[in-house]
Amino acid sequence: MVADAEEGLLQGEQNNMKDWKQRLYDSYISSGQAGENIHWEDGPNIGDTSYSTQLIKKHLPDKKDISIADLACGHGVLLYCLKKLGYNNVIGVDISPEQVNLAHELGLKEVTCQNITNFLKNKESIFDVIFLFDILEHLSKNQLCDLLDQVSDSLKQNGTVIIHIPNAEGIFGMRIRYGDLTHENCFTPQSIRQVLSVCGFDNIECFEDTPVIHGIKSLIRYIMWKLLTVPFRLLLAAETGVTNQVLSQNMLVIAKKTA
Repeated sequence: MVADAEEGLLQGEQNNMKDWKQRLYDSYISSGQAGENIHWEDGPNIGDTSYSTQLIKKHLPDKKDISIADLACGHGVLLYCLKKLGYNNVIGVDISPEQVNLAHELGLKEVTCQNITNFLKNKESIFDVIFLFDILEHLSKNQLCDLLDQVSDSLKQNGTVIIHIPNAEGIFGMRIRYGDLTHENCFTPQSIRQVLSVCGFDNIECFEDTPVIHGIKSLIRYIMWKLLTVPFRLLLAAETGVTNQVLSQNMLVIAKKTA
């Protein structure tokens, strides 16, 4: 009887966990957690896309017919930029109904509302590129490994995964780690390499999220970032001997499916 009661209590806690998390996802825009880059004059329009545009131009091949999936795509900023740059073989999924509805208002009919795990079922060697932007931090460690295994299976040979995650090594990284109640994890370059290497990936590169230059203000921000992070880089280098630190709040990670 005691064991049954404990099992029932644990099951109830698990159900409550699902409820509170889904409740937050369901109101991701209305709670102010997402959608800050949307301009609402004369209907919804995406504002600054300089980061996504630079990312695509720098890290994606010029071949426009490659198959691309954006998992946990939100309201579709990446998809919007991909299509604008001529990549039309794209698809996106997100668990937040508000995000998906906004994506549809923005004309991104390729976005569907569903669980990522269900979406990836029976999709072996389908995609050339998979984006995992701001999603891995929401997962437990078991879920993280399971998802990365699925992503590896869903990529074609030599396919690429492009990841954006909170950086625990960053100067202000904890702002991102604790900036969303649904976050479960934070990463360093070492820990993300660790999990990717055992889930079917190699050629793993980690990049600092420096300000993207697209005008005078962003140029000033870029210069300030370069100058003001020097003392932190020197201090960390003095302690560890490491000189290629990643100090931004988030980091970009790119890896290839292991042949």
